Amino acid sequence: MPPAAQNHDHWTPGKGAARARYRRILRFAGWNLAVTWWFELLLPRIGLARIAERTRSRRMQRFAEKFHVLAVDLGGLMIKVGQFLSSRLDVLPPEITKELEGLQDEVPPVPFDAIRALAEKELGVPLGGAFSSVDEVPVAAASLGQAHRARLAPLLAGDTGLTAAILKVQRPGIDEIVEIDLAALRRVGGWLSHVRLVSDRVDAPALVEEFAATSLEEIDYLHEAASSERFAADFADDDRVSVPAVVWERTTRRVLTLEDVTAIKISDTAALLAAGIDPVEVAPVFAAVMFDQLFANGFFHADPHPGNIFVTPVVAAPGERAWKLTFIDFGMMGEVPANTSAGLRRMLIAAASRDGKGLVDATRDLGVLLPTADTTELERAMTELFARFGGMGFAELQKVDPREFRAFATQFSEVVRTLPFQLPENFLLIIRAISLTSGVCSALDPAFNLWDSVEPYAAQLIRDERGNLVQDVAQQALSAAGLLVRLPRRLDELATRVDDGSLATRSPNLERRVARLERTARRLVSILLFGILLIAGAVVRADDTVFGTVLIVVSVLPLLHALLGGRRDPG
Repeated sequence: MPPAAQNHDHWTPGKGAARARYRRILRFAGWNLAVTWWFELLLPRIGLARIAERTRSRRMQRFAEKFHVLAVDLGGLMIKVGQFLSSRLDVLPPEITKELEGLQDEVPPVPFDAIRALAEKELGVPLGGAFSSVDEVPVAAASLGQAHRARLAPLLAGDTGLTAAILKVQRPGIDEIVEIDLAALRRVGGWLSHVRLVSDRVDAPALVEEFAATSLEEIDYLHEAASSERFAADFADDDRVSVPAVVWERTTRRVLTLEDVTAIKISDTAALLAAGIDPVEVAPVFAAVMFDQLFANGFFHADPHPGNIFVTPVVAAPGERAWKLTFIDFGMMGEVPANTSAGLRRMLIAAASRDGKGLVDATRDLGVLLPTADTTELERAMTELFARFGGMGFAELQKVDPREFRAFATQFSEVVRTLPFQLPENFLLIIRAISLTSGVCSALDPAFNLWDSVEPYAAQLIRDERGNLVQDVAQQALSAAGLLVRLPRRLDELATRVDDGSLATRSPNLERRVARLERTARRLVSILLFGILLIAGAVVRADDTVFGTVLIVVSVLPLLHALLGGRRDPG
């Protein structure tokens, strides 16, 4: 562990320590922004781009190492920032992501006396009266709080039906630390808003505010408890998923008591095999559960790293799945707005179909690409990406010549760099969830192919979209049928009024015009019926070839009527 990690005094900052913490974060950010400006902007302008390229890898590694030390020493939100950076395998170089991987678990614990004092203050009773026992050694120490195993007092155990529990307590002084860190991050976001290379493509202050909202929710354990119960309700009838029960009698904003559901860590392949569970079978189920959260429920676990997912063995009949996935830690949750959810579904369908243009269109609809973006080159790049790498699993990608990746990455980055983009609400959390899901699945099964999990889900989405299309067509047909039923009556009423003289007119050709109007209306209805039958046949044919073909053939009849039925026009 780095020497800085030995300093455990950072959870109770005084005014002087708070100012020092704030300034340290700003000094780190300011220095690295200056270094980046020098190498990436200034040197290329004076013809020294080769120096920037030659030193880039080492500079990225040095930045990650220094940030690692800073984050572990300061704790608080700096750990969360590092965890987010470590999950961005899609855009950050491995020099950064690999160095920051250890931040998932590398957090020094708070002494138990400080934890006891805070818990007793929150609960209003001595810890010995609230619980039969509490293990002083934490089972997990995170950047914002830590967890201890406990046993409920007999009376409460009888009321809840639970005995073993997990007592989760915030780090003392974390409210002040979060306030300091957010102030520093907002300052850095303001700096970035004046860097054109960044501001033309992303609203950095808005991203900081989204991060702030998520962080403030994460230190409110009442919010986490409510999220846990909402998540449990989403999967109430799903035997793939379980969620620990909340002990509300021992829960406050800073203390959370949950059912102890500790089982096999999802990344512990040796323990899974020892329990008779094939890790290869776990990967696609985990991916499907995450896709359900993102694309169906619209409420998802945004921190599904291995420490937050257990595989729990269950009693099952022969041939049935003898395990389930147990999710814990609902402090970081994401919600997908309706418009974002629709865009994500279109994006998933396009990706499963290897449709480069469709993927770019979905990205634009999603609001990631601004309407002014010229996406011609991006569409070409996505088409090439699918043609070369589409459908490959992690193991297959490892066999590809790295030079080919670098060549494509260079081309692709040049295209993306010219495009104006923004990140919609909660999109950072969506990216994080998908990135962690892919990483966990690849660890369970090196040959795991994300496409294999995407395609069945996308196929169901396509069927749902077809159902919506058929429903829309049916509504249009009913509307047209209503018009067709009402039209002769209205025309007859009009002719009657002309005959009995109740309709005053100065045109001797009105009767002929009414007849022409009736023929035109019938042709329009025939064209509408042709379109309805043709579209319905095309949609249905994918699942029922015979019936779909019949509908398409029958659609020719109203088409012929539309084309030939109105040609005779007397007078």
